[in-house]
Amino acid sequence: MKRFIIAAAALIMLTLPALAAVEVQDIETPGGIKAWLVEEHSIPFTALEIRFRGGTAMDRPGKRGEVNLMMATLEEGAGDLDAQGFANARDDLAASYSFDAYMDSVTISARFLTENRDQAVALLRAALMQPRFDQDAVDRVRGQVMSILRSQATDPGDIASETFYAQTFGDHPYGSNDNGTPESVAGLTREDMFAAKDRVMTRDRLYVGAVGDITAEELSNLLDDLLGELPANGPDLPAQVEPTLPGDLTVVPFQTPQSVVLFGQKGITRDDPDFIPAYIANEILGGHGESRLMDEVREKRGLTYGIGAYLVAFDHSELVMGQFSSGNASVAEAIDVVKDEWAKFAATGLTQDELDMAKTYLTGAYALRFDGNGPIARILVGMQMDGLSKDYMKTRNDMVNAVTLDQVNAAIKRIYDPKQLTFVVVGQPEGLQTN
Repeated sequence: MKRFIIAAAALIMLTLPALAAVEVQDIETPGGIKAWLVEEHSIPFTALEIRFRGGTAMDRPGKRGEVNLMMATLEEGAGDLDAQGFANARDDLAASYSFDAYMDSVTISARFLTENRDQAVALLRAALMQPRFDQDAVDRVRGQVMSILRSQATDPGDIASETFYAQTFGDHPYGSNDNGTPESVAGLTREDMFAAKDRVMTRDRLYVGAVGDITAEELSNLLDDLLGELPANGPDLPAQVEPTLPGDLTVVPFQTPQSVVLFGQKGITRDDPDFIPAYIANEILGGHGESRLMDEVREKRGLTYGIGAYLVAFDHSELVMGQFSSGNASVAEAIDVVKDEWAKFAATGLTQDELDMAKTYLTGAYALRFDGNGPIARILVGMQMDGLSKDYMKTRNDMVNAVTLDQVNAAIKRIYDPKQLTFVVVGQPEGLQTN
């Protein structure tokens, strides 16, 4: 334990100066686009992160998977360039773009050299404003999605996740696979791709972070040119949904020597005053390193190779979740241990030593996230979407250190509820009784 604390303290000393040097500028373009910028002119390179709130949860009824398929096809040709022509133009510029779809957001990540900035941004603009969605490209990417769906249908971890979320969120978009189903994906058309893009890429849900060799004036001009012609407003976001977590257990039979277990209960919103105390609490219960669950389930009893718990703060719901795998003969015992530890945690909370250990780890590890222009740009966008201030990077560790034992234990007592703890098991568990 002492070696762990000393190592974490050393990380703080080595990384804090770089983090302290990060200065975030808050800019607004003439066209009304807001962005956060960190100038770093030592390397002629810029990372640009663009995110739109909404994500795959914006799929229309009967069109599940359309946003995912659209984002995966955006780079398959634009303007007068087909898929191969676009790829060649991108490579000639030594630029990179990634287009990703998540449940609550879609993201465009761009990386380009200063000497090629104008051409790289022009090519990205073509992808966003003049996507081709050629039928052969749509069909090719559709085939890739179908392959993913077939793989997920035979993966016990994916089966556990789909089952858990379907039971927890029902007909809400969170309750289904955002890749879609084989039937829904097969029915998607080229026209659906254009419709999906216009639904999720709107200026009222836009967040931007930029880090690198670019000034505020240059970024302002770039953003108005790149994004200024997007639709101003999008359709309504999905409604809030209360998770259904009755504290029961579901077994999905599956031929495998190890059962996969997913478990969870209702969580806490990111803007809740108790979020940081809850984050610290989770670190001790099921986070990195020497957590209680790892100690009890793995170290003392050897029932799994690994187990973890984490806070899930969706835009429209929230959970505390965990997962592990265990042999079919031992999974029932492992679940009992998790239940016992969850109940003990809710009843008695942390000790001062545990709180001090968690603070040391969390404050030391935080600075390691800022290891390049791209990661910092992503963090800037995430901070904006979470409603955090631009100085959060500098004040976050102080907020962690300010949490008292009474505060964290009060948060635990308020949030953790063993009666809600719900399990999904995929495998052939022995001696496991469902509720």
